[in-house]
Amino acid sequence: MSCSKIFSGDLPELIYEIIKYLQNDYSTLYSCVLVNRLWCRLAIPLLWENPFSIRTRNYNFIEVYLYNLNDHLKTKLNEYQIIDNLLPSITLFNYPSFLKYISIYKAINSVAEWWYGVLKLRNRYFIQDNFGELVCMSLFIMFIENKVSLHTLEVGISTSYSTYNDNVLELILQNPNFIYNIRNLKFSISSSSDNTLIKNRISQLINLQKNLKKILFGSNSLFMYQSLLLSKESNCSNTLNTIIFHYVNFKGINNLVEVFERLNVLESVHIMYCYSLDTSFVQQIINLTKSFKLKSLFINEISQIESLNLLLQKSGNYLENFGCGGIITNFSQSFKRQILELIIKYCKSIKFFDMYRIENHTISQIIFNLIENIKQNLNYLTIRLWNYQDSNINLIILQDLGQTLPPKLEYLSLALNIKAIDFKLFLKSSQDTFFKKLVISNVRQEDGNYIDILPYVKEYIMKKKRAKYLAIKNTFTVRWERIIDLFDLKDEVMEFKSHNIKVLNYINLSTDIYRFLNEIN
Repeated sequence: MSCSKIFSGDLPELIYEIIKYLQNDYSTLYSCVLVNRLWCRLAIPLLWENPFSIRTRNYNFIEVYLYNLNDHLKTKLNEYQIIDNLLPSITLFNYPSFLKYISIYKAINSVAEWWYGVLKLRNRYFIQDNFGELVCMSLFIMFIENKVSLHTLEVGISTSYSTYNDNVLELILQNPNFIYNIRNLKFSISSSSDNTLIKNRISQLINLQKNLKKILFGSNSLFMYQSLLLSKESNCSNTLNTIIFHYVNFKGINNLVEVFERLNVLESVHIMYCYSLDTSFVQQIINLTKSFKLKSLFINEISQIESLNLLLQKSGNYLENFGCGGIITNFSQSFKRQILELIIKYCKSIKFFDMYRIENHTISQIIFNLIENIKQNLNYLTIRLWNYQDSNINLIILQDLGQTLPPKLEYLSLALNIKAIDFKLFLKSSQDTFFKKLVISNVRQEDGNYIDILPYVKEYIMKKKRAKYLAIKNTFTVRWERIIDLFDLKDEVMEFKSHNIKVLNYINLSTDIYRFLNEIN
């Protein structure tokens, strides 16, 4: 009875809460649109909150936006005699009004990709002067005219679109109401960018904020943190509660105490793969009279283990998200062991743990001791083994991991280099654990049949309904790289669906650092 009421629309408030829960599950939202008018009316705004960031090669949504341009802008575009037959004859919603999140760089890039696709479709390989810029500027004018209420603005500056960036920022500054209610700001600047005018405009944009809750400083953007946090014009001391530093170099920064002492409601700091986390940096953190609520720490370089020791003494009890290593990491095994032992000693509240490369059994045993230590809180776990030389280590790690996992995980991602029979042992030893999202990447240096692990996944995951979402990618690296994604095997996808397990594309289900940054509250 309750189910029939939901589908008939008798419980709209409950339907809204259900659909809102699917906010980032775009494929399911598309299905919701087709249920009935009510579900469509509730799902469409979520799909159009941030269309520029949806991972797809379909940029036709640009044409839907262009339909909503005012007559003056449409006339200017029609002068190019290119888009006259592209625009829809009618739209059902005011799609621009749903926009909540926009990345200037992604918007510009989406227009460029769309325009390239239009030209290719029409076998035309020349670019009209200024057309792409005209489309881009027209979109932002339309958003402003529709009184879009943004909650997130991402400013990514690169040399590729320097003129576009300059003009868009100038337009935004001329219409401050467009960004008046911004809660989240994100900045990232290409290392080759040296446009003083753009940097000044970004500083002006920062000082316009009245209700800023979260800010992300990306690579080469740390100069802006002084504009935001030390400027007399800044209004964030009583509003800002989250700061994220991503690929930032702290070298030469010596006013951290002054900055953080001014922030009265700061609740969390996130340090993601930053540089120069040395004695100078840590000593400034220690000198704070306020708590330094370090919620995330992802490291791929640190000069002294003592610096990390002091940092975790100060803030380890706040730490919820930790990652160690990466492709460019050159941590010795001894150094990595000391890092993990410090996490065990000081950090009891880890929810998100990401470990890259496990070269020997000693390190693996420390990791399992850590997992055992944080099992009551652990929710997201990523283990990337990728040890091509010693398959025995992979087997031992998988056996121990399966026995160590908590009874329920929101997310488990494994990057493997193993034989199918070894993976069976992991699935069997972890059979008491339920995974909401299970993501597997199997990298093999020998060719083989992709389906060799599927019988075990079906036996221990599918038939026992131990996952809600599943993604599996096999990469074979003999002579040339060959990638096969389970999502592309339609018969297999339907079989998993019959057991209430949804198979998704590996890229869409995997939680990389960029997606994790977007999900930080």
